Amino acid sequence: MDRIKDMVKDTVADLKGIPKEIDLVDWLRKEVLEVTFNKLDGDERIMTCTKMDKFIPEDKRPKTDKAPKEGTVTVWDIKADGWRSFRYDRVTKVESRGIDFS
Repeated sequence: MDRIKDMVKDTVADLKGIPKEIDLVDWLRKEVLEVTFNKLDGDERIMTCTKMDKFIPEDKRPKTDKAPKEGTVTVWDIKADGWRSFRYDRVTKVESRGIDFS
C-alpha cells in the first residue's frame, strides 16, 4: 500500500512540476529556495527558506534529528527568521534563489 501511495505522490509532483518530497528536502539542505504553497486557510504563501545550517542561528538549530510529521516539511524561513512548516501536498511551485554560499 505504501508503494502505491508513493507512486501517486510522485505522479502528482510530476504533474505539478515540483520536486518529489525527498528531493525537495535534499535540495533545501543545499540551497535557499522560494517555495509557493497554499496555506490551510486557502491563502497562497511564498516562503524563502532553507535547511542549511549556515543560515540558521546556532541557538535555533535542531538539537535532535527528530523526523517531522509525515507530509510536513519543516524549514528555516529566511525572511521571518524562524522555523516554519508547510504541507508538501499543498506546494505549487519551487524555485532556486541561487543562494548556496557553499
